[in-house]
Amino acid sequence: MIKTGDARSLGVPASEARLNFDTELQELGGGPRRRLLMVDDEPAFELSFYCGTCPLLFRRLETAQEKLSLESMQERLAGKLDDPDDGGVIDAFGTLLPEGTYLPLLLEVEPRLVIPGREGDYFSGEQVTTWGIDQFWGLPEYPHTPYYRTFETAVDADAHLYEFVVPMVPPTWNERERVEEYVALMEQGTVPTAVAISTLDVCQPAIDRGDDYFVHWGLTHFLLDGHHKLEAAATAGRPVRLLSLLTLGESLAGAEDTARLPALRTQSRTARRIGR
Repeated sequence: MIKTGDARSLGVPASEARLNFDTELQELGGGPRRRLLMVDDEPAFELSFYCGTCPLLFRRLETAQEKLSLESMQERLAGKLDDPDDGGVIDAFGTLLPEGTYLPLLLEVEPRLVIPGREGDYFSGEQVTTWGIDQFWGLPEYPHTPYYRTFETAVDADAHLYEFVVPMVPPTWNERERVEEYVALMEQGTVPTAVAISTLDVCQPAIDRGDDYFVHWGLTHFLLDGHHKLEAAATAGRPVRLLSLLTLGESLAGAEDTARLPALRTQSRTARRIGR
């Protein structure tokens, strides 16, 4: 954690925002309605279900094909921010977001790229230890996207915080030359800044079916700007700064939980031990 700003009202009317949160329409005889992150009026990600007892989720959908970077902010974000309010970055990205209350968090992260189903995958690892595998499919949840893991720490003996950075499009879509340019800059000491809209979802299964029953706090950052920077940082083993705009109204967390988050994010990184 570098610095926390004050919670503030940001955004534009939903009809004007490029990014929105929504719930799909209920079809006659259909299953539960999905909670969605929308980009340009198209469903981009399916998110954790509203009940709070279903597993944590960010699942990329077929219509997730757009990044949301701002050309006017590229020069300012080429280096590190020292304060969330530096250079008008929050107000600039606020024009992409729906009206709501957001908590700015300025973080420094060292991302590790994870491929679903492979080593380090939360969904086939920590999540399965608590929820077990999906009872219908007989498989772990699958996010349909590579993602970055950046941090985790204990909330208390019965809860653990996991942090993820999720690209709007997969790293394979990145321009190789730009990634290599950032790798070279980082190896010379440059620390660039990425920007994300974030959710905090607090999830706990209603029934104990796994090997380690505890509450999962999922802090998920959806990248608005910084796709090439995150891949470069993961490649080079270098840090980047991340300006997170945490939505308070669209997170599955209470006010007491979000109030604890800044302090939790200053703790040392610790992995959870099963049953502890």
